[in-house]
Amino acid sequence: MGCGWLEAVRSCKGKPIDVAQKLDKELAHSNVRLFSYSSLRLATKSFHPSNRIGGGGFGVVYKGVLRDGTQVAVKCLSAESKQGTSEFLTEINMISIIEHPNLVQLTGCCVEGQHRILVYEYLENNSLAVALLASKGDKIEFDWPRRAAICLGTARGLCFLHEEAEPPIVHRDIKASNILLDGSLNPKIGDFGLAKLFPDNVTHVSTRVAGTVGYLAPEYALLAQLTKKADVYSFGVLMLEIVSGRSSNKMAFGDELLLLVDWTWQLKEEGRLMEIVDEELSEYPKDEVLRFIKVALFCTQAIAKQRPSMKQVLDMLSKDVYLNEMSLTEPGIYRADTRRSSRGSPLSSRTNKGNPSITNPFFQPSNSGMSQIVTEIHPR
Repeated sequence: MGCGWLEAVRSCKGKPIDVAQKLDKELAHSNVRLFSYSSLRLATKSFHPSNRIGGGGFGVVYKGVLRDGTQVAVKCLSAESKQGTSEFLTEINMISIIEHPNLVQLTGCCVEGQHRILVYEYLENNSLAVALLASKGDKIEFDWPRRAAICLGTARGLCFLHEEAEPPIVHRDIKASNILLDGSLNPKIGDFGLAKLFPDNVTHVSTRVAGTVGYLAPEYALLAQLTKKADVYSFGVLMLEIVSGRSSNKMAFGDELLLLVDWTWQLKEEGRLMEIVDEELSEYPKDEVLRFIKVALFCTQAIAKQRPSMKQVLDMLSKDVYLNEMSLTEPGIYRADTRRSSRGSPLSSRTNKGNPSITNPFFQPSNSGMSQIVTEIHPR
């Protein structure tokens, strides 16, 4: 299926064509199963709160059981969701045409009236954000082999999206809550609602910034320039979370209350890099863990072109290849300030830490539509 049908569809008189009718026509040529709203209401026991297993900006996810006994995850988009019909169709289109062991499988969808629902395979161990990074409740004990396997599995899934999907797919929102775990704790990348398709002849796409603070690559957050390297940056942050057992967007580290990426670089500069390792890890191969941390730093370098591709990342993690640390440069740090400024007034631009004579070269007006105001980017 092509991408042209993702555009607004209008009749010759300028009136919108019925979305459900359009969707039925498009999905007739795909492997996506169409569910009735009544069948999903039955599967989730009328979307009972006890079946709620997740939620976010796009809506709520419920556990459901189909008539044949199959367990599914039912993602209901809220009426207030920013994900419109185009983004909904994007998610259906992309997930229906790709299959990989480390990607969440789409089972089907429902479009009736105002209802927009996606039905996925059910993954019983929730997300990495809950299983590893939560402060209490559903946390699972992860030894080093399991953490390494999650890093590698996620890298394989992302590498598939970048290198083997046709056309290549940039996820745009790689984060712990979008890495789901099956019964054997194998990772699967989910939530393709923010993904973008990339033609081979396009180097970057200027787009509305969408993603999660703490994982956003600086060039994407500030200039809205989206490339595969934005996913690489987010993956690097994710790796640091897996190694450290700490959330990148909920905590501050060190005496200076730094972001996780910044703190890791500071520890590297001070020769104390292993201090980032999760205290709950009692036994682990130091050399291998150190390699994973350094690969994460390669992924989060400030300049996108200096970051490795996901294929290279996978090789760096899974093979005994030489890491040229002499070429490693400082990470780019995107900070957001939620304070509102007057409409039309420009942002103040802080100087780069460690380079007081150099001002921030990235500039963004306050009325750009971004939900958070960017006030600093550096390498320092």
